Order: sequence, then structure tokens, then C-alpha cells
Amino acid sequence: MTELHRPADVVETPSGLRIRRAGARIGAVIEGLRLAEADDTQIQDVRTALLRHKVLFFRAQDGLTDEEQSAFAARFGELTTAHPTVDTGSGRVLRVTANAGMAANAWHTDVTFVDRVPAISVLRAVTLPPYGGTTIWANTAAAYDRLPAPLKALADALWAVHTNSYDYAQRDEEHEQPDANYTRDDFASIHFETRHPVVRVHPETGERSLVLGSFVKEFDGLTSTESIQLFNLLQDRVTKLENTIRWAWQPGDVAMWDNRATQHYAVADFDHHPREMRRVTVAGDVPVSVDGRRSEVLQGDARAYSRLDELIS
Repeated sequence: MTELHRPADVVETPSGLRIRRAGARIGAVIEGLRLAEADDTQIQDVRTALLRHKVLFFRAQDGLTDEEQSAFAARFGELTTAHPTVDTGSGRVLRVTANAGMAANAWHTDVTFVDRVPAISVLRAVTLPPYGGTTIWANTAAAYDRLPAPLKALADALWAVHTNSYDYAQRDEEHEQPDANYTRDDFASIHFETRHPVVRVHPETGERSLVLGSFVKEFDGLTSTESIQLFNLLQDRVTKLENTIRWAWQPGDVAMWDNRATQHYAVADFDHHPREMRRVTVAGDVPVSVDGRRSEVLQGDARAYSRLDELIS
């Protein structure tokens, strides 16, 4: 664990990778790797770096196809379908397309409205605007570590209901169609609600991290007003600038993040220029609280989205 929390500024691995730290608490750039050509040792080095740095960036992956992106992601675990409610027609790849200044401009961890929260996401830039369109990630484990003791004790005991009724795509009040390909009805075609611990134990590192973001509806035992106030208090700790890194995309860029220990935010500052990203997601397990309890489904069946539990049963 000590090594996980104190990564070196630059690491050169025997497998030929150069891992350059990009921020004090989150982020690293991986050099010397073509994702479509990675060998098993390099994949293990990438996994180790991901657990340390939470989000990794790969430049110069020009020409990477949907199939190669999916194949790379699949080396880290079973893939989910593209989205629990949206029929993309491509199975594993979610096209996130904007042509009216739209983006996933709310802080969120991917798909926390289901019980099997994804483990890892791999995002590839396909079409970029001439300016803007950056993405920001926050380290939710670092945020938890830096909570004062009274807030840690409170967070450890809290549970929250997450729902896709709070999906960023549906909360975009400026646009009737939040994505160039999908409508609000697409994102809400199946209603999900899941009860998660506010603090989960990471299944690989043992770290504790905060499970919050824009899909949170309310906290157990609190009124709506109290839930909003407490949510803002804890969420502000997550998005403190020192916990974040902001990435200015270039053609050929790929980002990869640990969805169990991060939130992210796509900045909608590119006016009416087109922006298209493609995401592939690695299935995760059901979050476990500090006292060993697992998240529980309140509404909706996400087994078709992520079959991980079936695969290991």
C-alpha cells in the first residue's frame, strides 16, 4: 500500500514502458506503447500503473479501431455492453457524440445506478473540436484519505441511492436531445435504482474511496434537503482541485481510468463544434462497504449489462 501511495515521478519498466507522473494525486502518461501491440508483461505494468495513478493517458494511438480498443480493454477483464439502456448497435462501444456544445458536464462515476459498477473505462478521441472539450478526473480515494476524522466516521456509515433518473444526459436542460445519437427517452428506457455505500473498499488495493457523483438521489435516513447539503459537502471534497487532473485531448489520444476510485467531468466549452469519443467498459464487481455489506438493487435488472457475477459463479 505504501508503494501505491508514493509513485515515483518517472518509472521505466523492463517491458519498455515509460510511466510519467502527471499530477501529485492523480494521473500518469504512458509512453512507449501501442495499445494494439501490448504484450502480457506490458499489460500487467499498465494495470499496476492504473491502480497507482487512477487515470492513464496514451498519446499517438492514431488508427486505433473500435475492435482494437475493445481487445485492449478486454485484457483487463470481461467487457460490459455499451450501456445499460442505450442500444448502440455495436455491442461493446459507446459513441459519445456532441454537436451543440454538449458533454457529460456533471461530475460522475460511470454507471453507478446499477449494482455492478464498472471497474475500468477506456476512452478514445475520434473527433475533437478546435478548442475546449477537455476532460477532468478526480481521485475519490485521495478525497476520502483527506477527510477529517469526524467526516470519515460519518461517510463510513452512509448509504446512498443512485438512479439513472439523474443521468447527466437527462439533466441537460438546454438541449432536447442530449447526445447527437440518443434521446432522453433512450437513456431512461429502463429505470434503475441501486443502494451503494458512500465509502467502498477497493477490491484490488484495499483503499477506501467515496462513491458519489451526479447519479446520487438521496442518502438513507435523511430528508431531501439534508441529502443535498451533505452531498455538496462531501462532493466538494472529491472535486477539490488538488485531487484532479485536466486533460487537453489531442488526435490519437486514449484515456483509461479506474472507475472504482475516480469521478470525471467533460467540459462543455466547445460551442457547436463536433466532438466524438468512444468508450469501452470493463465489468466490475458489486461495491462492498467498510463493514462488508454489498450494494443492493432497488429497481431494474442490469444482468444483461454486466455478466461478471454469472461468469464467476
